[in-house]
Amino acid sequence: MIRESDPHPALWLASGSPRRRELLEQAGFVVAGRARPARPVDETLRPGETADAAVVRLARKKLDAALVAPSRPAEAILLAADTLIVAPDGRPLGKPVDASDAEAMLTTLSGQWHRVITAVAVGDGQDQRNAMISSRLRFARLSAETIRAYVATGEPLDKAGGYGLQGRGGSFVEAIEGDPSAVIGLPLAATCRLLATFGVQPAWMDRDITQNDNESQP
Repeated sequence: MIRESDPHPALWLASGSPRRRELLEQAGFVVAGRARPARPVDETLRPGETADAAVVRLARKKLDAALVAPSRPAEAILLAADTLIVAPDGRPLGKPVDASDAEAMLTTLSGQWHRVITAVAVGDGQDQRNAMISSRLRFARLSAETIRAYVATGEPLDKAGGYGLQGRGGSFVEAIEGDPSAVIGLPLAATCRLLATFGVQPAWMDRDITQNDNESQP
């Protein structure tokens, strides 16, 4: 929660994703650092777990691990996120385990609408809040040769669902319904609302507020 003694707490990430950091910095947030958990978070999906439940659980799990990381300053606000692709039949698709798995995922998505869901979790050790955003994407129909060539680039192997909108995989997306930033991995509007409840705001807001206050002085 917001503390009067710390009106502008530092923002730290519980994520190594360069895209998430870039999105935050483009929005004007100052990212002070990254909290590295003592051990990697197990992102294995549970049998029978729905995609919506899984993505929220994993975002919270990453936040919990970062909150106890040795590198995390005591007064910092931590932000964690997780993204999952939901196949047309409702199955959650995490990161492929190998090239064959990536090919299977892309074959499933080829020519179909599917969902991309991202959960964001923000906390300070005393309070935690989260949000989940769902978007729909339509994939182009892909030939087997195109899928094999794309997988051979290595890009799909660390991407949920086997592709990344911000990379070569973006050329397969014909339509998006929802928040494009959420598809990349961080829904900015929802994230801004969560961070504001902890007193974290873009740097440009401080400058604008200060300028307006100065202009109002006699």
